Amino acid sequence: MDLSGQQLIAADRVFVWEKLNDPEILKRCIPGCETLEQQGEDAFKATVVLKIGPVKAKFSGAVELKDKVYPESYRIVGEGAGGIAGFAKGGATVRLEEKSGETLLIYDVDAQVGGKIAQLGSRLIKSTSAKLAKQFFAKFDEVVLSEINA
Repeated sequence: MDLSGQQLIAADRVFVWEKLNDPEILKRCIPGCETLEQQGEDAFKATVVLKIGPVKAKFSGAVELKDKVYPESYRIVGEGAGGIAGFAKGGATVRLEEKSGETLLIYDVDAQVGGKIAQLGSRLIKSTSAKLAKQFFAKFDEVVLSEINA
């Protein structure tokens, strides 16, 4: 499954970059995130509860930030297991472009799922993934703006 999108954020690129690399900010923005613990400079362990159609599961997994180019881009690579619900693995490329004092955040996601979740069908999985991505970036935008105004 592939998914792409973008979000215009009313903050400069360096500030957005810093927030994208802040585990506490990410934890607040990831839908269903219960824990996000730093395991190394660019490695994290996470627990996330997600509902995809009729299947609700707690996923535990690892995420790593790779190919970092300050303050322009990085690649997120991860995988998680949700018990009998199945598994998910994949990555996302995140790019930041300056736009008249604001930042255009562009993302391209590639993911694979297996187990009970995969049986739900690709249309439901893709629409749920798109919804989760929109929720993350809307919350991220909100948090960044609150950090600027703090």
